[in-house]
Amino acid sequence: MKIIKTKIKDLIIIKKETFKDKRGFLRELFRENIIPKKFVFDIMSKSNKNVIRGLHLQKKKSQGKYVTVLNGKIFDVAVDLRIKSKTFGKHISIILSAKENISFYIPPGFAHGFCALEDNTLVHYKCTNYRDVKSELGIAWNDPKLKIKWPTKKPIISKKDENNISFSQYKGKLEI
Repeated sequence: MKIIKTKIKDLIIIKKETFKDKRGFLRELFRENIIPKKFVFDIMSKSNKNVIRGLHLQKKKSQGKYVTVLNGKIFDVAVDLRIKSKTFGKHISIILSAKENISFYIPPGFAHGFCALEDNTLVHYKCTNYRDVKSELGIAWNDPKLKIKWPTKKPIISKKDENNISFSQYKGKLEI
């Protein structure tokens, strides 16, 4: 496994090996000695092309996420919401695919979202904290202040995500 640092501190891309032969392939998905974090549960989602999920976060019980695509491809986004960070409000986007075998570690303090670029895309998350419905919050995926260039002109958004707040509303709730 190879660690690739990003322009935002603590966001890490993990490039993993795939061992192929005529039977198929074998690949490691996660190693604790590479990302030494305690992950308490795993989630998997299935999305069709143009589905956008996010931007999600838990305000009180923030989660770190280790994101891997098991089938298909996504445009993955992490927005830095750490108040004292030099990159507060900035984001990193990356294409993750089952073919490339790359994972993305997003530490606590970030909003996360993705756009499925293919039908039947399966995304696996390892999370450092349990889901806390009372702490969930969403920021509008298309907020112009975030300047995220989503790769779809026909996004499919859940009713819940259609009601996400703006980045300005989120900043207004912070105790800075």
